[in-house]
Amino acid sequence: MAGTTLKQRTCATADLGPVQLAGVRALLVDAFAGDPDGDFDDHDWDHALGGHHVLVWDDGYVVGHAAVVRRHLVHGSRTLRCGYVEAVVVRADRRRRGIGERLMAEVERLLGGYDLGALGATDEGRLLYERRGWRSWRGRLSALTPDGVVATPDDQGSVMVRPGPGAELDLDGELTCDWRSGDLW
Repeated sequence: MAGTTLKQRTCATADLGPVQLAGVRALLVDAFAGDPDGDFDDHDWDHALGGHHVLVWDDGYVVGHAAVVRRHLVHGSRTLRCGYVEAVVVRADRRRRGIGERLMAEVERLLGGYDLGALGATDEGRLLYERRGWRSWRGRLSALTPDGVVATPDDQGSVMVRPGPGAELDLDGELTCDWRSGDLW
């Protein structure tokens, strides 16, 4: 019976074959199709690649996914090594069964090698992150773009962080992300 034996795997993007990557992308496209913030596009997919993936399978199908990729964030006078969490999703028919908690527990283990974890939360995902100790960034958000540092006010309220050991963060200060195409946060 489906749902009785979940399997979990953590691996680098390079360890996933084309069929596995296609399955993950299909899950993400399907899950975000009804998202009021927009569909899961090519930029979003690119943002999820190049780091580590946490995958949960049931009966041969991917039912949950999260990725951690390395980014650099500037806060105060420090450049911080950030494990940025991307593409967190649980298949619609499997939500509210602990898969998101399972994904995030492994994501948070992976964040142990970074100064902080950060992510852009959807309204639906926010409660999960808050329960796990993630905190909303209250200060100014910006991005280091080809045109210099540019404020990103549209992202206010969606960026959440999880400080690493010894990280001193002023949640009311400015946080600046590195440049990338598509959504900056």
